[in-house]
Amino acid sequence: MDKWYQLFPKSPWISIYVWIIFCILPFFFIFRSSSPYEIMIGIFMVFLFFLSYRFAFRSKGWSVYVWVSIEIVISFSMTVLFGYVYFSLLLAFFIGNIRSKIGFFILYGIHLTSILIAVGIGTFTEKDIFFSQFPFILICIIGVILLPFNLYNRNRREQLEGQLEDANKRISQLVVFEERQRIARDLHDTLGQKLSLIGLKSDLAGKLIERDNESAKKEINDIHQTARIALKEVRELVEDMRGVKLKDEIIHIENILKAGQIEFTLTGNPTLSNIPLLVENVISMCLKEAVTNIVKHSQATTCTVFIEQLLDEVLVKVQDNGIGIPDKSDFSQGHGLLGMKERLEFVNGSLDIQSANGTTLTMRVPNVIKHTSLEGLT
Repeated sequence: MDKWYQLFPKSPWISIYVWIIFCILPFFFIFRSSSPYEIMIGIFMVFLFFLSYRFAFRSKGWSVYVWVSIEIVISFSMTVLFGYVYFSLLLAFFIGNIRSKIGFFILYGIHLTSILIAVGIGTFTEKDIFFSQFPFILICIIGVILLPFNLYNRNRREQLEGQLEDANKRISQLVVFEERQRIARDLHDTLGQKLSLIGLKSDLAGKLIERDNESAKKEINDIHQTARIALKEVRELVEDMRGVKLKDEIIHIENILKAGQIEFTLTGNPTLSNIPLLVENVISMCLKEAVTNIVKHSQATTCTVFIEQLLDEVLVKVQDNGIGIPDKSDFSQGHGLLGMKERLEFVNGSLDIQSANGTTLTMRVPNVIKHTSLEGLT
């Protein structure tokens, strides 16, 4: 912790008031006792509690459980002796921030059992005090029951979101690395051999030009043909790099969903035929955007992608079992839905949204057949 008074690290301006209340309020209960000896014991336990609480925040490993155990004993004693039950709320907050699952449940059980026993004992020994603040004690017990689980689940969610963000970064880095490797292989396969062949034939033509003109002309013609073939293959390679194949994007979104702990199911064939690369690129981008929205906003556990290439159109459905979209009519509030809609309209496609038992996005793109002709080599 950065400052000595911060019980709630993320809300220091609230925690300072909480500290003031919890520092002053115990003395009100302690000084109600008429015995100076009990007052001294009470003051000592209050200072020991806050000292233990501070050390617990700064400690790691097994020492955390030692300090929390001391706090539980003090909270139990303060409840039984002075009717001050509110230290249990501070303990509930601290226990909720424990990351270890086993440690959390052990301390949660011990703390809850001790506070219930202490309240039960105090009800018989300090009837007036307990009955006068019965509603507050009831609220305190409810807080002891619910607050740790709320904080534990929130911390787990933040941890998973952090892991998902790290996983997405690693996936992006791997995608870039794989793409570089693919480009290197393609360049080696398309250019490496042909440039080597051009070099050999150039040397041979240089040797033949003095004594055999016809053979030299033949070698020069072969060099010319090889260069044209290499140029054609480079153009095809660059064209492929400008877009993203749908079958390759399926692998990427599967990794994204796996990192988000969402079960992925693919139905249909992601390999499309006879459609422009621009259309396939648009479908891939929209599919990635849809899956990213599922991971970030849907709270879903399953995602199903259905792909079908019909005679006149390509049909892609993305369905999840999440919380749905509150207002599907307002695309501007739909987490990138407007961008998806505009991309699809650019290629005469459409986007339909159904939000029932999750969300279903239906993308339809006309199956425009691209006719190509082979470039001549002469």
